[in-house]
Amino acid sequence: MDGAALARVCAEAIWADDSASKQFGIQLISIEPGHAVLAMTVDERMVNGHNICHGGFIFLLADSAFAYASNTYNRRTVAQHCGITYLNPARIGDRLTARAVERQWVGRTGLFDITVNRADGLPVAEFRGHSRTIKGELIPGLKAD
Repeated sequence: MDGAALARVCAEAIWADDSASKQFGIQLISIEPGHAVLAMTVDERMVNGHNICHGGFIFLLADSAFAYASNTYNRRTVAQHCGITYLNPARIGDRLTARAVERQWVGRTGLFDITVNRADGLPVAEFRGHSRTIKGELIPGLKAD
């Protein structure tokens, strides 16, 4: 199985049990080794007292993209540390897209950058995630060529 096919199969395995992303309408747009693109539309459940998207929902989207990108090699991988910088607000109806890109992978630790943009291209947040590979595989015995 090539790397792209392995990434897709891993994403399908994660998606099957990803209640958090599904509950808030997050969609998996694309997946490839070390990369993922996810999107969601801000709705009335997601706004705070300033009538802008609560940062926790932006973090959820970015963290979900991080999770999908870091699990594309069939190695169970979790977040070890994450940080986010909010740049611009998002409002009800805004379509947000999170693009996760692997920067480095050394031993059991990966480093990923995730940019969250509105549909008009305005950056909403920059997120950096440090991943840690744990025991096990998403699909036991499945390997890339």
